[in-house]
Amino acid sequence: MEIRYAHHPEDIKTYTTEQLRSQFLVEKVFAEDEVCLTYTHVDRMIFGGVMPKNKELTLPSGKALGVAYFLERREMGVINVGGHGSIVIDGEEHDMNNRDGLYIGKGAKEVVFRSSDPNRPAKFYLASAPAHQTYPTVKISIEQINPLRLGEMNQLNKRAIYQYIHPNTCQSCQLQLGLTMLEPGSAWNTMPCHTHERRMEVYFYFDMAPETRVFHFMGKPNETRHLVISNEQAVISPSWSIHSGVGTSNYTFIWAMCGENISYGDMDHVKMEELR
Repeated sequence: MEIRYAHHPEDIKTYTTEQLRSQFLVEKVFAEDEVCLTYTHVDRMIFGGVMPKNKELTLPSGKALGVAYFLERREMGVINVGGHGSIVIDGEEHDMNNRDGLYIGKGAKEVVFRSSDPNRPAKFYLASAPAHQTYPTVKISIEQINPLRLGEMNQLNKRAIYQYIHPNTCQSCQLQLGLTMLEPGSAWNTMPCHTHERRMEVYFYFDMAPETRVFHFMGKPNETRHLVISNEQAVISPSWSIHSGVGTSNYTFIWAMCGENISYGDMDHVKMEELR
């Protein structure tokens, strides 16, 4: 598990492109038959990918977390972005089709990931946050979510937002998780942009052609930076940073948040004239 540390916004003013990428961009989220996780000290979020192809995979534990098992003091959300598979939680198997989600409450001791077809393995993207209470495990199919439809075609930001882990769907301590899908012809997400001082966020971009790129904008609103992102890469967004992107084609991304509350609308909007 890779460790990433927190940064003051003044620090990144002097960062080169490579320094910025090394601190905020995660370039490898999935690898065959591996659990690839990143632990960020920004609100102690853990995120990453589990891709079982030829064998089952389980969540790690040990010194990195200081607990006997991964979810001893954590909750977790998962969305499958690959082929058909399943997740077995303490002996109970949950069928996972593409775009299916799962909330797993604090206290689950054994979490096993499986693929049904090694030629089209499942790709389980996960996000985990510290938890103070145990809530029930909930399977969430994308078909059962009524999406928020936002944006306009003349602003190139028409999109559907699917809230998987959200008070409207299931209970959680502080974790929120969802998927945003841009329509063909749209390229922008979250613009006009915002920050949320009370929560951090991680974006995971996928469903992109090999040549497609997303220019992800970050930093303080009056001093922005950008990262060029390829398919199946993730970016850490501290609470003080904007998080918005524009692609060379349409794409999909998963957002995960944790912090002081689970109020999706608790954000500080940034006026376009304030951006620099």
